[in-house]
This record gives sequence, C-alpha cells and structure tokens, in this order.
Amino acid sequence: MTDSKTSGIVAKSYAVHSVGDKFELFDVQRRVPRDDDIVIKILFCGICHSDIHQAKNEWHNSTYPMVPGHEITGVVEQIGSKVQKVQIGDHVGVGCLVDSCLDCRACKRDLEQHCPDSCITYNSTELDKKTPTYGGYSTYVIVRDHFVCKIPKNLPLDGAAPLLCAGITTYSPMRQHNVGQNTRMAVVGLGGLGHMAVKFGIALGAHVTVISTSESKRNDAMKLGAHAFVISKDPEQLKDLARSFQFILDTVSAKHDVQALVQLLDFEGTFCMVGAPSEPIDFSATTIIFNRPRITGSIIGGMKETQEMLDFCGKHNITSDIELIRATPETLKTAYDRTMKADVKYRFVVDIQNSFA
Repeated sequence: MTDSKTSGIVAKSYAVHSVGDKFELFDVQRRVPRDDDIVIKILFCGICHSDIHQAKNEWHNSTYPMVPGHEITGVVEQIGSKVQKVQIGDHVGVGCLVDSCLDCRACKRDLEQHCPDSCITYNSTELDKKTPTYGGYSTYVIVRDHFVCKIPKNLPLDGAAPLLCAGITTYSPMRQHNVGQNTRMAVVGLGGLGHMAVKFGIALGAHVTVISTSESKRNDAMKLGAHAFVISKDPEQLKDLARSFQFILDTVSAKHDVQALVQLLDFEGTFCMVGAPSEPIDFSATTIIFNRPRITGSIIGGMKETQEMLDFCGKHNITSDIELIRATPETLKTAYDRTMKADVKYRFVVDIQNSFA
C-alpha cells in the first residue's frame, strides 16, 4: 500500500485476463481518494454466481483484466474531509454499485441500481466512462461514501459479506411486493439466493415453501425454517399446488420450466425473477391470460434499502451460510466449479485478509 493521499493505493488482487484463464495475482492501482471517498481495507468478499457469468463472458459484455467480487466487507481505513456517515475503524460493506449520477429520476427515488449512469463494482467504468472498476478479490477498495453501508456490530463480517448482493437481491422484491405476516410464499431454488430468501421470508412472518429439483435439499430447507418442501420434477406435487401462492421468488440461474411455476400462483399473484439464466425463458400466452399473474423481476436494491436490509439482519441476527476459503488460483477455480454444480452451502466467501500474506 502506498500513500493513498498522494498517489492512491496499489491493491493486491486476483484477476482473470481472458475467457477461460485461471486467476492470477494482479496489482490494481486504486484512484487517489477524493473528499467524499472512503478507503476500505477488504477483509472478506463473497463469490456470486454473476462473478462466474462475468469471468466467463457468458453475458457477452466482459472486459479484461477483470477482478470480480461485489459482496465486500471490511474496515474503514481512511475517510475524506466531507465524509460524515462513518469513522475510521467502522465495519462497512460495498455491494454491486460504487457510483451513479444521483440526479436522475431513479436516483432521486433511492433506486440507484436503475440509474442509466450507474457504475458497477467491477467490469464497468467510473462516471468518466474511461476508468475501469475492479472488484473485491482485492486488498483495498476506494468508494464514494454514498455507496458504502454500515454493517451492524453484531454481524460477523464473513457471514455478512453475501448480504451485499444475495441478501439485498432477495430482500428487495419481498419489500416491493409486501411480503409479510401469513403471505403464502414459494422460493424456487435453495442456493446462495434461495437460502437468504427463506431466512427473510420467515423473519417477515410469511408461510414459506421451498421448491427444488433436489430431494437432498429437503432437510436444509426445513432447518432454515421453511414450512414445506416440494420437488419441482414431480408433476403430481406441482399439480397439488396449483393456485397456492401469492408470491413466488425464483432464484434459479439455469434454464428451467417457468411456465409450470407461474401456474402455482393464486389469482393475481406475483412471480418475481431474481436469478439470471444465460438462456431465454419460455412460456405460453395462456399461462398469463387466464389468472392475471404479475410477472416481474428485480435487481439488487438502492442504497437506502440496502442499509435497511442490513439493519434488519442485525435485528434478526441474519447472515449467510458460508464456506470460507483463502484465494489462490486453484481454490478460486474449485469454488467456481462447485458453485456451478450447486455444491456449496450456501455461499463461498474469500478470506481476503489471509489470502495475500
């Protein structure tokens, strides 16, 4: 680390340099901090499914070299002269966004994630449209204070890291669609997103059913607090659930039968996609014209809502279930491979502070 006040910070990082490459050590020159910036020493960073999509260019928008990671927790090491929301030593988090215009219609509604000029934590550029952004598989990050959240003191920073994406991605649509006491809710998929959705649904007072392709997930679903568990591959089980749910949250990132799931909605129920399959999803028109379902999607949340989610987690002692790893080219590859196979309970988190000794 250099003197960040004069020349910025050189942050040790892990990057991929092209499609199919292994991760390699890579030095990122972070910008010189501005008066509204917070310098964060990164301690932990979750591995999100979208990290894998981006590293492999599965969404066909990747730029390299790429340092993934947008589920970042750490400690404030330095603050600019205009920063008032945090102090040195505070526990903080950074999610998918690191900047936006703060002036458009979306930003003024605290929906910065929908700003046309929003800056993503990595595989993006800063507002100048030239300076590349790099993510959290790195020792330091410098972020505008508006886009930094405080982590409640009672939450461990490793288990809290996935809240910055998996947490807000599932919390936000539940708040948008008023999930609450006795809402009949289904969660499709029990992975990094799905297990957080179950925790939030239970904490909000909903009646939660988990829908999965794997019988092996049944015990875990019930341990998380789910009231029921259904195998989606069994037509009879799905038939019995016709018109059962007021809200369905689909967290699956692979191609699957959405039509069969929409048919489980009650009249004017809501089906919300938060998983992001790389292939198009198909269903027939008759699926949506007879029962007036609301089919929608959601992506993360604004900064105000993200802080609300973290405070909610602090109140209810909610964190992600994680497997902690140290970063090496081999361990990152293994984590990516296992995540693609849904072989993790339920989120890999990189122990950044012990990965660059």
